[in-house]
Amino acid sequence: MAKLEALLFDVDGTLSDTERDGHRVAFNMAFEAAGLDWHWDEALYGDLLSVTGGKERIKLYCNQFNTDFEQPQDMDGFVKELHASKTAFYTQLLSKGKIPLRPGVERLIHEAKAAGMRMAVVTTTTPENVTALLTHTLGPDSEAWFEVIAAGDIVPAKKPAPDIYEWALQEMNLSPEETIAFEDSANGILSSTGADVRTIITVNEYTKEDDFSQAALVLDHLGEPDRPFAVLSGNAYGHRYMDLDLVHKIARGE
Repeated sequence: MAKLEALLFDVDGTLSDTERDGHRVAFNMAFEAAGLDWHWDEALYGDLLSVTGGKERIKLYCNQFNTDFEQPQDMDGFVKELHASKTAFYTQLLSKGKIPLRPGVERLIHEAKAAGMRMAVVTTTTPENVTALLTHTLGPDSEAWFEVIAAGDIVPAKKPAPDIYEWALQEMNLSPEETIAFEDSANGILSSTGADVRTIITVNEYTKEDDFSQAALVLDHLGEPDRPFAVLSGNAYGHRYMDLDLVHKIARGE
């Protein structure tokens, strides 16, 4: 059996509850700044999460939810500019401490770093968003803890396609059996398991009803010693919070 070498982390909804209280809010700020009368409430944003990528969500909104909007001739340029504005507002929210990490995330990352475990980020959000989140939550040097930042448009097909995981594995020269992924959504686990990577899921309000039948373990969050997780599916081997010992057990499929 291959030895576990690396932890692969999704970002939005996994490291932090960024979708509802971060990206959605930043989108609305960008819309207002652009003079648009658009507003994405929590329910609508949940519908837009059916696709991955912020630019893709703007296009989905215009094509399916706001069909009265007269799209500009250079729609791609319009979307790109609007998304760049949203990214700036998102970074602003992070700098003000408005988007904290989820329970157990910081502790597990520090434990993995101390143990010399290789780590990577595997996400569809932009590299700028990844840098902003890591810098404002884990510290200014934390991006360097991750050997690979697989993010944004680095591959043409975003999650649920497995391409981003396959790219990360290739860059790290690792087989799927030598890694384990942390995800939070149906699109995420379709991507990770499509690349044959064993996956741990932490659900959130937007994803708690998703199909996670392929997950090795499904939790409400990673847990802390004084705030145990709830096991929704799978075997946590008696553990009350995620640590490297439990990660290794899951990787071995004990």
